[in-house]
Parts: sequence; C-alpha cells; structure tokens
Amino acid sequence: MTDHALLSRLDLNLLVSLDALLTERSVTRAADRLHLSQPALSASLARLRTHFNDQILARRGNTYELTPFALRLSEHTSTALEAARRVFESQATWAPSDSTREFSIYGSDYGFATVGAAVSKLAADRGLGIRFRFMLHNPTVVEDAATRLRSADALIIPHGFLTDLAYADLWRDDWVAIVSDDHPSVGETLTMEELGTLPFVMTYQSRSAFTSASRQIQQLGIEPRVEAVVESFLSMPLFVSGTDRVGFVQRALAPVVTRLGGVRVVGLPFDATPIVNAVWWHPVHGRDPEHAWMIDLLREAGEIVQAGEHA
Repeated sequence: MTDHALLSRLDLNLLVSLDALLTERSVTRAADRLHLSQPALSASLARLRTHFNDQILARRGNTYELTPFALRLSEHTSTALEAARRVFESQATWAPSDSTREFSIYGSDYGFATVGAAVSKLAADRGLGIRFRFMLHNPTVVEDAATRLRSADALIIPHGFLTDLAYADLWRDDWVAIVSDDHPSVGETLTMEELGTLPFVMTYQSRSAFTSASRQIQQLGIEPRVEAVVESFLSMPLFVSGTDRVGFVQRALAPVVTRLGGVRVVGLPFDATPIVNAVWWHPVHGRDPEHAWMIDLLREAGEIVQAGEHA
C-alpha cells in the first residue's frame, strides 16, 4: 500500500486526540482539554490502539502511563500537529493588517529582552493583531534545530552554533563585564589578574552551550573559578550583586541588567570577539510570505537594537 493510500484512510482528527492523550496521560483530562465526552475520546483511543497495535496508555495501579512506543510518538506528534495547523491556517492572500497569526520564536532571554521586545513593540505600534510566542531554547533545541524549526518559525542565536539553515543577520554586539556596584577592588576596567583570581558567574557552561567571551578567556590561558552557572543572562545580576563575583553580558543587555540594580558595568582587559546575532529558520518556510514579512520586521527590530534605541 502506498503512503498516499495509507493517509487517505486516516482521520487526521486522530492526531489532535493523540496529542492530547500523550500530553495529559489521561482520557478524562484529555477529553476535558478537547471539550469532548469521555466515550468519544475513548473511541478515538481504541482506534489509535488498533492502528498502532499498541496500548498507548497502560494502566499502572490507579493511574495510566505512556507505553515506551507512546513515549517515542510524543517526540513527533506535537511537531506533526503544528505542521498540519500551519498548512490549514495558510491563506492564498495575506496582509499583516488583517492577520492574527502567532509567530513562534526560540531564543535566549538576551534575544527576547533586546530584539524580541523591539519586534513586539513594532507590531503593537502599528496596530497589528499579530502575536509572538517567545520560547526559551536549551542545548537540546539548538542541537536539534533542523527538526525543531520545521514546526517553529525561527531561532534567534549568534553565529557559531548552527549550520545548513537559512538565516538573516540582525545586529552585532560585543561583551562587557558586570560586578557588584559596591565591589571593593574592581575599577572601571577589569585586569587580567582579576580575571584569574575573582570568582565567576557563567551562563550555559557546557561542551555544547557556552558564550564566546568565556571560551575566549580560556584560550587566553585563564581557567575561571566558577561559583555559579545560570541559563539566563537576565538573572545574572542576582548572583553578582553583593558579592565579589564577575559576570559577562552582552553590551546591548547592559542597560537592562543595570536597571535591575546592584551591579555596574566594567570593561574587559582584552578585545572580545564580536557577536553577530542572526535569526535562523528551516527552508520549509522559504516561500511563506507571512514568514518573509516576519523576517523583515525582525531585521527592522535589529536595526533598533544596533542603534541602542531598544534601551
């Protein structure tokens, strides 16, 4: 039987039921989520069990658990559902002034506090009904970007982490350091000796997730003494304020973190490698006029950040 013949026999509404069952792990909760009766969703579960020849949900005492096969399915179902949604939400003609589309974008809090905030404000200032869903990335998302970006619109991340995906450069940035505003020894600029002796707060400190500045000081022969690792640039002041610690942040983010209070910005004793921030997307979106419009708006927001007007 061909793939087309197999698909023609399927009720794609089962994909919605399957996603709810895998997420809720309960027929009752999944039925409530979909505003269906329990018998109706139980019938869908029976059809899914027949199709896959697997229980999907297996009773364990008074609860249900996903079978090993269902756990594998859960990795693909939400992606497939999102792709189907995009197909049927597409319009032959489209104007941003009439659209209520939601664009989903992965990134770090650095990207969201800078270009993310700027692009959202641009859309709001123009009276558009378009929404943005900003989702924090993690090492798994970045490593599996080619798959994740089939169902999401974009990923905002500097060059150096992704290849073989479409992209547009947004803005260039560099690095500064932050220390407690009452730090007793650090002046307006750190020294190389201070980098080697003061404790650090680092972000994304792993083999596949790191900042170029932290990697650069290691290349300069300094092994930083790390006291805390956080997966958030915006939270770094909370770990630096009132201590003798040092943290690295992007210059565009410096006005945001200093407004939180308790820290001040100081210079670095070396020329940090510049950051080229870009928006990346899967080629499957290449002919989507709505997506192209989003990229143009992000470019415009990137110019705002480059000029320092976001702060």
